[in-house]
Amino acid sequence: MNQRRILHAHFHLHHPGDADLYAQLLALAEGITPRVQALPPDAAHLDITGALRYWDRDPAGLAALLRLRALALHGVQTTCAVAPNRMLATMAAAATPPGMTTVIDAADIERWLRPRPVASLYGVGPATAGKLRTYGLHTIGDVADTPVPTLVRLFGAAAGRALHAHARGQDLRTVQTRPVAKSLGAERAFEHDVLDPAEHRRALLSLAEEVAARLRDQHQAAGGLALSVRYADRSSSTRSRTLTEASAHTRTIATSAYDLYDLLALQRARVRSISLRAQDLRPASEATQQLTLGPDDDRALAIEAVTDRARARYGPGTLRPAALATSTKRASTGIPGAKTFLPALPPSEGNHP
Repeated sequence: MNQRRILHAHFHLHHPGDADLYAQLLALAEGITPRVQALPPDAAHLDITGALRYWDRDPAGLAALLRLRALALHGVQTTCAVAPNRMLATMAAAATPPGMTTVIDAADIERWLRPRPVASLYGVGPATAGKLRTYGLHTIGDVADTPVPTLVRLFGAAAGRALHAHARGQDLRTVQTRPVAKSLGAERAFEHDVLDPAEHRRALLSLAEEVAARLRDQHQAAGGLALSVRYADRSSSTRSRTLTEASAHTRTIATSAYDLYDLLALQRARVRSISLRAQDLRPASEATQQLTLGPDDDRALAIEAVTDRARARYGPGTLRPAALATSTKRASTGIPGAKTFLPALPPSEGNHP
């Protein structure tokens, strides 16, 4: 039986969140193999196991074909990595210079994987990596050599077993071909890598404002949210959740964004950019309406309505939450002449802006 070959493609879009261009690149990938799994907003998995024989190319050659077509037809640079499973392909792509290709054969897995830092292992976030290092487990090889019962005692049954399997390069997931879910999103890229959680939360509030406004303008509501954080080393973390009720309200979306951020437990991570995506979109008329509202909810909706009218008449940013106002040079991201108001968001717990 032929070894499975999974190609992870990261498309370097000119404008992050360009859904139309992303759809065209997915169609291009499907011209190479029908087994393509979209990874919005800018990546995809391709199962090229059968395509290698059809195209009479090796994995590096097929990756070169994809990169050439993406660049020639759309002017998009693509980073590729090929490995026996999705996890290894994703990890290899994160460690590959932009516009290049990495190929990992089955015989190379252990040699490539073991020396890498635990923070680069699939499913390991900053908090888990810190805990592993506390117990002297600094490399993926260290984790692979740790008995499963020890990892289970530290992280629980499911997480401990998964951590051990991943450290040994095992991933049973297959490429799932399915349509791209309807979504919209926004991103904030910092001028410099940012450590300050308060700055991260200001970016989250700004993203929530933008995403919610776009949903209301399009008469849509989001059934879920996904938060992605990209770090200084080009790695990233993503957390998502389904909303209790589909919504296009800034208060709901901002609160959920804060909750997703808290789940990342970033501590002092150097953050390069943050993106927020509204998923499972549906017509606003189909969204459940909350009938019992308290004074805070009434105030938030009243401010939101005023903001929408001001934006429709004078343009985006006419009214902004006070938390986004600043007296420093960072205010250059705002709009001249914009007014500020106190945000109708949940009370601060010490680290909310």
